[in-house]
Amino acid sequence: MEFSLFYFSGDGSTTSRDKYRLLIEGAKFADRHGFAAVWIPERHFDAFGGLYPNPAVAGAAIAALTDNIQIRSGSVVMPLQDPLRVAEEWAMVDNFSQGRVGLSFAPGWHPNDFVLAPEKYADKKAIMWRDIQVVQQLWQGESIELIGGHGKPVSINTFPKPLQPQVPIWITSLSDESFIEAGKIGANILTSPLYQSLDEILCKITLYRQALAQSGRDPQSGKVSMMIHTFIGDDLESVKIKVKQPFKNYLKTHFDLVVKSAGDLRFSIDPKTMTARDLDDLLEFSFETYFNGKVLMGTPTQCRTIIDSLQQAGVDEVAALIDFGVEFEWVMESLDFLKDIKHSYTSIDRVKTLVS
Repeated sequence: MEFSLFYFSGDGSTTSRDKYRLLIEGAKFADRHGFAAVWIPERHFDAFGGLYPNPAVAGAAIAALTDNIQIRSGSVVMPLQDPLRVAEEWAMVDNFSQGRVGLSFAPGWHPNDFVLAPEKYADKKAIMWRDIQVVQQLWQGESIELIGGHGKPVSINTFPKPLQPQVPIWITSLSDESFIEAGKIGANILTSPLYQSLDEILCKITLYRQALAQSGRDPQSGKVSMMIHTFIGDDLESVKIKVKQPFKNYLKTHFDLVVKSAGDLRFSIDPKTMTARDLDDLLEFSFETYFNGKVLMGTPTQCRTIIDSLQQAGVDEVAALIDFGVEFEWVMESLDFLKDIKHSYTSIDRVKTLVS
């Protein structure tokens, strides 16, 4: 089992001068203590996650501050991007980091994000699969033919040349279909337990490894990374007190985003008829449901039990989502516990641990 740090919900509305403090200090901590990677998302047009509109820019900053960890997108929303720019920008980060880039790709889901490319929304999944192949071609030095300003075909290569001959890729996946398609192209998987049970995860990972084998690959060659909200302390009640309101705020913001996507998702409840009390009851129920087994929150002993269950389901990496509104100092204390847990799952640290 490997361990990495995941960022997703940083508050883009804050006017603080140290708004990227957790990203920077968390990355340096991960680098010192042998974590596998730091994941940086692509988020648009909402304070929720608004610190991360461009993972390549954040990745370049992290590259300058670290020596060992892989720097991964979590995820590039491929239909919103030109594959030429993805290849160019991330090749720069690959050079800055001495070959430490990894890319997860997603089709996107929120219609408001597609103001950047409204014509792509209907076919976003097909476009993602197509353009992943284009990025891979460009990364490997192949040229592609496009139409230039004079209306004539032009053969295009991207620069600078990356240091890695092939970029490691993940597919952000929840559905059976995306797990299978990722296996067909030999990609890794990035997923989450929030919307699926361990039994469902096990079934999807089985489908994924079958797809790897059917495409002529070693079924164990693919990596399954699990994004999971994480906060660890030495006392369960203290952990619950520290995470409850931030996590409920996180859930409310996510709920608000889903409401804004009206027509794209179906609800079992009508948000228009909900009172403030109804919403708080829903958030309270959701928090208790998630806190009891679907997030990595609790004491080290409790968290090891959850990690063991994930491992038995076929998960290879815990991608610990740490930025959901908990106080900075508390998060850093939690990382010390996570570091100790990580050491108990790895007999030999892959990276030299420096004195903190």
